[in-house]
Amino acid sequence: MIHRGCCKGGCTENLNDNQDKISNYFSGCAKLDDFDWLRDLPPSINQFDAVEIRFKNTRKAFYRNTNDLRLKRGDMVAVEASPGHDIGVVSLTGDIVARQMIKYGLNPHADDLRKVYRKAKQADIDKWKEAIELETKTMLRSRKISEDLKLNMKIGDVEFQGDKTKAIFYYIADERVDFRELIKLMADEFRIRIEMRQIGARQEAGRIGGIGSCGRELCCSSWITNFVSVTTAAARYQEVSLNPQKLAGQCGKLKCCLNYEVSSYLDAQKDFPAKDVNLKTREGEAYYMKSDIHRGIYWYALNRETGSSIIPVPVERVTEIIEINKKGEVPENLVLASETVSVDISYQNDVGQDSLTRFDEKKSQHRRKKKRKNRNPRN
Repeated sequence: MIHRGCCKGGCTENLNDNQDKISNYFSGCAKLDDFDWLRDLPPSINQFDAVEIRFKNTRKAFYRNTNDLRLKRGDMVAVEASPGHDIGVVSLTGDIVARQMIKYGLNPHADDLRKVYRKAKQADIDKWKEAIELETKTMLRSRKISEDLKLNMKIGDVEFQGDKTKAIFYYIADERVDFRELIKLMADEFRIRIEMRQIGARQEAGRIGGIGSCGRELCCSSWITNFVSVTTAAARYQEVSLNPQKLAGQCGKLKCCLNYEVSSYLDAQKDFPAKDVNLKTREGEAYYMKSDIHRGIYWYALNRETGSSIIPVPVERVTEIIEINKKGEVPENLVLASETVSVDISYQNDVGQDSLTRFDEKKSQHRRKKKRKNRNPRN
């Protein structure tokens, strides 16, 4: 589970020892951090008075700096909450905040923004740390309570407010859940205000984290903040096998990385001929089998049943044959001699791997003879 005590959620060690060092440290510390591409420009005379504050690894918001505090990235601040106050980390300041608000569909000059109270004092930070320490055991206890109530839900994470008066319980559920009794029991036990917030399977994977099939940390837990819908069409465009076990990520949904390169595949295929058209030649009718999109090659087989002896054909030649067939003519060969595509399909052991049985004990001929004698003893 992601904590604010690690680099992902906001480091809490030695926060007041060296503010300049903290400011640089937070510039690349969290997933929710943003790159300030206006930071090298001189500040404007009337600098924008709103700032972006991030909290745990999946939550950030905009606040109005009504007290004209001199804030910079990495500063710990106490901000208005409902009720009480919360502790967060400044992630953006200056004119770029207005552009960031427009990006998220917010009005930069809205009057309903909450306020930044002050820079966090040491007492605020100590209380915030105590709240963070309560998150894990509160989550485990709340899971036990929901299990006793036999609720069809899973509480995946808990986020305490900086003043320890409120906690957000993030849960995942397949259907609507009546958690009124759960809130009542948790409020009596934890003595705090309870807020239940439902999240999806992707958001849960982003909060928990893990290692993907590529061997790297999950994108949703390291840098993705906005989840874009993924469909099997992205896999089809990239000629990826529609195997549910390989296409699904740890959240059980389609992998987000299917969307990463689909635009380049679509761009490469925009002038490609149709795949459902059979090519007629004097050698026979050729059927489409597969394609190599970035090399611009279609693979055809003269025998659809077996699919053996597939022939690589450049897409330019495919378009040419389709046009010839439309005229009622049939070309001599599927591929011209000058357009023959060389495809290396040989495989060899380039990394020096040996047989998997190379360490197995080899049975000697003498031992086999001895076993044979023991099986058939002479009388």
